[in-house]
Amino acid sequence: MTNIQPAKITKVLPESIAAELGFEAGDSIVAINGIQPRDLIDYQFLCADEVLELEVLDATGKTHHLEIEKDYDDDLGLEFATALFDGLIQCNNRCPFCFIDQQPPGKRSSLYLKDDDYRLSFLYGSYLTLTNLSEKEWGRIEQMRLSPLYVSVHATEPDVRTRLLKNSRAGQILQQLKWFQQRRLQIHAQVVVCPGINDGEHLEKTLRDLVSFHKGQIPTVASVAVVPVGLTRFRPQDDELIPVTKEKAREVILQVKSLSQQFRQKFGSNVAWLADEWFLIAGEELPTEAEYEEYPQIDNGVGSIRLFIQQFTQAAAELLPVKVSPQRRLTWVVGNAVEQAFQSIVKQLNSVEGLEVNMQALSSDYWGQDISVTGLLTGHDLLLKLKDKDLGEGILLPSVMLKHGELIFLDDLNVDDVANQLNTKILPVTGVEDLINNCIKSLNQDVQDLRMYRMMSGI
Repeated sequence: MTNIQPAKITKVLPESIAAELGFEAGDSIVAINGIQPRDLIDYQFLCADEVLELEVLDATGKTHHLEIEKDYDDDLGLEFATALFDGLIQCNNRCPFCFIDQQPPGKRSSLYLKDDDYRLSFLYGSYLTLTNLSEKEWGRIEQMRLSPLYVSVHATEPDVRTRLLKNSRAGQILQQLKWFQQRRLQIHAQVVVCPGINDGEHLEKTLRDLVSFHKGQIPTVASVAVVPVGLTRFRPQDDELIPVTKEKAREVILQVKSLSQQFRQKFGSNVAWLADEWFLIAGEELPTEAEYEEYPQIDNGVGSIRLFIQQFTQAAAELLPVKVSPQRRLTWVVGNAVEQAFQSIVKQLNSVEGLEVNMQALSSDYWGQDISVTGLLTGHDLLLKLKDKDLGEGILLPSVMLKHGELIFLDDLNVDDVANQLNTKILPVTGVEDLINNCIKSLNQDVQDLRMYRMMSGI
């Protein structure tokens, strides 16, 4: 753990308390009521008070002391460069399926940082393994009621989990779940299925163990996501992993569906859900909207396709016109895993007179995958698959293909460079309304929106 650094401000929200006080981007919070916040959790907790004494370092290095009186829980209106002011708690496991270890060498050093930080889990829903927590950190989770956390379980049998994480502390998972249970704290769990290691009877044991903690008014295990292992051509050659085949996907679907039916009869909930990828690999229909209940594992790819289709249908009824003028012809890039699922969306878009949207469903040559989800497509893949093609006025590019807040693909290629090589415009789209709006508005408006995207992203 590094020393606590001042919390550097990147944005001051208009008409906020901080804006009225004259805070500017580049200033830093050193202390609140005499305490140095080590992360965004501390900052939010300390700022809940009605009277605040702030020690602030401005961009020139000058220290200021401010006293603020405000209503309890009023937000100051500040955004920071990072949620962690004392450094990232890194992973101490050596999971062979870790995506960080399946990237090519020679990229930016930040791409190889392995996050296993309970604070990011609480704030943003990232998954952690619980293998690297000190007594002090466990105490903080309890004291500050940091719940729910998102935990990569993978297996509950100590020997199987130790084999997967390659960490002697990995076998303590059931004792850790009991710790959460005793303190009435919750987790959402994920199980990455690696064929031949934690599938079959091991998967059933894991799910039954986890669901045994789904009881009471505050179930310790709120939900479980079952996810297929994802492999790239850059993974270590000496690992023991094998890819998920269509046959294996169908086997796991049958197994988990059968168990979920039992859980539903007992708890009134599936508790355990399959990630969309299982159905895409198996070539089977996605579950109905009702089967996902309240989408508790949406960020883990459980129901995200079904929800996207549902949201598109609702938005299209309100936003899609009968006709666009002048005529528009665009290319929508997606991963080939969703090609069939999104046919209905393309059909609806093309029902608008004057609008033609051609879907290009791509696999990822960069990662060496025959079936690819949209979020893993790279600039390399676009250049390889779309070079010399008539792409119309531009490419509708799902923003999940870009690094957060940047116009950069996962392979570090710049959106502008790829657009120039493809001799077209690239229009990043976020969500269904953005997709529809980019289809129906003028090219000049597209250019303005791209400028706005740059400004909002700080580019």
